[in-house]
Amino acid sequence: MTSKIYLRISFALAVCLFIGFLGSLATQTSIGGWYLQLNKPSFNPPNWIFGPVWTVLYILMGIAAGIVWSKGFYHKWVKTALYHFVFQLLLNASWSLLFFGMQKPFWALLDIILLFIVLIFTIKWFKIVNKTAAYLLVPYAIWVVFAAILNFEIWRLNL
Repeated sequence: MTSKIYLRISFALAVCLFIGFLGSLATQTSIGGWYLQLNKPSFNPPNWIFGPVWTVLYILMGIAAGIVWSKGFYHKWVKTALYHFVFQLLLNASWSLLFFGMQKPFWALLDIILLFIVLIFTIKWFKIVNKTAAYLLVPYAIWVVFAAILNFEIWRLNL
C-alpha cells in the first residue's frame, strides 16, 4: 500500500470515529435517565456492549471508505459510492440525535429504516469499486438490522 492509501484510510477512520463520538454525546445525555425508564425487549443487550460494538463498526466503516476513496475520487463509481457512504453516515449520526437527544423513538425508527436502505445501496456501490470494502460493511448492515428491530420494539413497548 502506498502512503496515499494510508492517509485516505486514516482520514476516513477519523471522520467515522468523530461521527461516533458525536453520537455518543447525544447518547450520554439520555442513557442515565430517560433510557433507563423505557420498557425494553428481552433481547436488549446490556448497555456496556454498545460502545465496543459501535467502535469496531466505525473502524470497519472507515477502512472500507478509505479503500474505496483510494481508487480515485475522479471515477464516477467511486464518487457515487462515497456519496452514498456520506449520506448513510449522516443518517447514522441523526439516529442518535433522534433517539437519545430528542427522545423520539418513532422518528429514530424511520431514520434507521432509511439508513438501512441507503446502506444497502452503499454496499452495492462499494462492491463495484472494491469487494473487500463492501464486505467490511456487512457486519454494520447486520447490526443496523438488529438495531432497527430493537428500536421498533422499544417504540412499541412504550406507546
